[in-house]
Amino acid sequence: MSWKSRRGNILEEKLQVVSEMAIKFQRLDEFVMPPGFRGASAVRVQFWWMIQATLFRWSPQIAYPFRRFLLRAFGAHIGRGVLIRPTATVTYPWKIEIGEYAWIGDDVTLYSLGRIKIGPHAVISQKSYVCGGDHDYSKVDFPIRSADISIEAEAWIATDVFIAPGVNIGRACVVGARSSVFSDLPAETVCVGSPCRVIKARYSE
Repeated sequence: MSWKSRRGNILEEKLQVVSEMAIKFQRLDEFVMPPGFRGASAVRVQFWWMIQATLFRWSPQIAYPFRRFLLRAFGAHIGRGVLIRPTATVTYPWKIEIGEYAWIGDDVTLYSLGRIKIGPHAVISQKSYVCGGDHDYSKVDFPIRSADISIEAEAWIATDVFIAPGVNIGRACVVGARSSVFSDLPAETVCVGSPCRVIKARYSE
């Protein structure tokens, strides 16, 4: 081995040692997906994602019954009259329950690592993100975890709202546009902000 080759190997080894010493908080090479976490086989997951990227997304806007059929075929509990836009994204349909006549708007993401339950006549407006899971940053292997989310009947989630794992949105609660919800919100209130907070009661005439 030439002197230049030996010097290159030594330098590479030193860089590797420095790199390993620098990794103290997050070792993604140690990450392991928990058994059964997705709630279905890898084949079923991939098949759903292919269907969603094609038949679901390419369907005309008015084809609400067709999209309800596709979601039900993959295990979702979808009530009658539910309106789901073709640009909505559902990670795992078998972890979704949507009550009758609820609306799911354009570019909404239902990130259903945990179960997501949406009550009857609830509205989730465009670009909102309902996040049913996260990672435990306190552990070096960065484990993934899920938490259920409930959005109760008659609630309105306005545009571009983020809802964190484990949150419950009370019945008839209104969440203002671009709010970030990290804790439960009470029924029949109007809430806004980041973090989201109650600003007044919701009244019915």
